[in-house]
Amino acid sequence: MLKCSIIYDKLDGYRMAWKVDFYSGVEDEILSMPPKIQARMIKLLELIELYGANLGPPHTNSMGDGLFEIRAKAQEGIGRGLFCYLKGQHVYVLRAFVKKSNKTPKKEIELARERMKEVKL
Repeated sequence: MLKCSIIYDKLDGYRMAWKVDFYSGVEDEILSMPPKIQARMIKLLELIELYGANLGPPHTNSMGDGLFEIRAKAQEGIGRGLFCYLKGQHVYVLRAFVKKSNKTPKKEIELARERMKEVKL
């Protein structure tokens, strides 16, 4: 069971069309975000479970080569989650962090790409 499952309890009874999984430690990264960013990130993940990851800008964007970004904007900054698709209706969140600027750091993208190769084996 996911550490974030307490967050998803309010969706109990709904049939999830999409599965969302997390790379080791990513749930903790989300739970350590400032409260408003965390709440927005969790809401976007809930929407992905219900409707899929193609929420469109400004919420989701393609980073190229199979890597995508979730953007959860709040007063404290912008929470970002980098994810990829696995077979079927399955999203895998590879990295989550907070950044105040609009640009996603290159080192975060590189780390997510390394993790994506690992999970897609």
